[in-house]
Amino acid sequence: MGEREGADGPNTRAQGEPPPARRRRPATIQEVKALSHPLRIRILRLCLVRELTNKELADRLDTAPGTVLYHVRLLVEAGLLLPAPVRTGAAGALEKPYRATGESWWLDGPLVGAEAGAAGAPVEAFQRELDEAGPASVRSYTRFVLHLSDEEIAELDRRIVAVLDEYVLTDHERRGRPVYGGAFLLHGIAGEDPAAGG
Repeated sequence: MGEREGADGPNTRAQGEPPPARRRRPATIQEVKALSHPLRIRILRLCLVRELTNKELADRLDTAPGTVLYHVRLLVEAGLLLPAPVRTGAAGALEKPYRATGESWWLDGPLVGAEAGAAGAPVEAFQRELDEAGPASVRSYTRFVLHLSDEEIAELDRRIVAVLDEYVLTDHERRGRPVYGGAFLLHGIAGEDPAAGG
């Protein structure tokens, strides 16, 4: 399973209006590149919850605005982030916020088989989000070890994603509730031969 950001689309619907039916699709080369950096994944997650300007993102991520703008532009070029309508800020200045499209949820394993650094980007982003939120933020935790064939891994992934899809597709109905993030990650056990079966 690749990086998937659950959410609705470009936020052009009325509040509470259900999202259109969607299907998974392969990621483009540009989308794979955009999702291969942990900072870009964090930008998507933050802009999924609410529209944020480059300055707000830089402050939230404790990163230089120029660095954030570089990553924002890559996400916009890939169609994963959109400029939202210009707004007037607290000091009366015009602000240009961005919002995530939610499109990455519908990409089928965009970082599976990617280079080591790119494939680890979602894990690094998740670790940083969890560190920022603190241990008291954890609401559910399950750890397990399973012996699985490639076919069984695919079936487990399909079943878990099907459950998550139900929640993603109805998330517009729960907009007033607390926001939670999470990840499902299945990894090989270091030092164990996957073919050993014991």
